[in-house]
Amino acid sequence: MSTPGPANRQSPTILDGGVSTGLELEGEPVIAPWWSAKCLLAGPRRERVRRVHAAHVDSGAEIVTANTFRCNLRTLRGVDLDPGSGYAWMVHAATGVARRAAGLRARVAGSVGPVADAYQPDLVPTDDELREEHRWLTVELSRSKVEMVFVETMNTVREAVIATEAALAAGLEPWVSFVCIDGARLLSGELVAEAARAVAASGARTIGVNCTIPQHTGAALGAVREVHDGPLFVRPNVEDRTNPTTSGPLLVAVGPDALAEVIAGWHEEFVLSAVGGCCGTTAAHVAALAARFAPRRADTPVSTGA
Repeated sequence: MSTPGPANRQSPTILDGGVSTGLELEGEPVIAPWWSAKCLLAGPRRERVRRVHAAHVDSGAEIVTANTFRCNLRTLRGVDLDPGSGYAWMVHAATGVARRAAGLRARVAGSVGPVADAYQPDLVPTDDELREEHRWLTVELSRSKVEMVFVETMNTVREAVIATEAALAAGLEPWVSFVCIDGARLLSGELVAEAARAVAASGARTIGVNCTIPQHTGAALGAVREVHDGPLFVRPNVEDRTNPTTSGPLLVAVGPDALAEVIAGWHEEFVLSAVGGCCGTTAAHVAALAARFAPRRADTPVSTGA
C-alpha cells in the first residue's frame, strides 16, 4: 500500500477512531484483565464490535483497525480461556468482524500494542519475551490475511523495534506510532526522534504519533518529521483524563470539528499521509476528518487484502 510522502500534499488517508471508545458507548465494559478482547467471545458482543467498525466506515474511514490490541499472548494467557483450544481464534475473530464491517469500502489493519501496559514502560518484559509474543501475534495476523498492522502506542524504543521486526518478518507492512508526553518524548523518557530513527532503520516506512493529547502531539510530530521524510500519520487521544468517570468512556476534551481543525494545521505544517483518532474519538470525529480532507464516494470499492 503506497502512502504519500512530504513532497505530495494530496488529501491524507482517513483512519478510524477509537474502537474501545466505541465499545464503551455501546455499553460494553472495557476493563482489566480482558480490556476490549472480551467482546470477541460471543455473537452479541461481536456484533457490537462490528457496529463500531461499520460506523467508522460509514463516516468515511478508509482503513479500520481490527480489535486485536489486547489479543496478545500475555493478555490471553491471563484470562479465563481454555488453553486447550489455543488463542489464535481470537485474532481471527477480530479480523473477521472488521472485514465484515469494512466490506469493499475500507481496508482492514491489525493492531499490535505493547504486550504489557501501554502506559507503563517499566513493565516492558525482556527482549526474548517480546520477540516470542510479537512473533505470535503478527504471524496470526498474517494468517488472517491482513496486509498491514498498526504497531501502536509504543512507549519504548526497544519494544517498538522488536514489534516492527516481527511484523516485517511475518510479511506485514508496519505503521509504527508512539505515545508521547511533553518534550517530544516517549513515556519512557526517550526522544521520539530517536524512536523514529530506530524503527526506520528496522524497516518501517510509515511512522506516527498516537494516543497523545493534542497539546503534546504537534511537537512530537515535528520531532519525527525532522528525522523522517517518509509517510507520517497521526491519531490523537481526545479523552479528558483530568475528569475520570465511574463507568463508561471518559469525557471528550476535543470535539469533532475542533479536532479536524487542529489536524488540518498539523497537515499544513508537516504533511500528513493519514489522519484518524485514538481514545475518545468516535464516528463523529471520523466524519469531521473525512469532510475536511477526503469526501469519499460511498460506491468506490477498495481492496481489502482478502
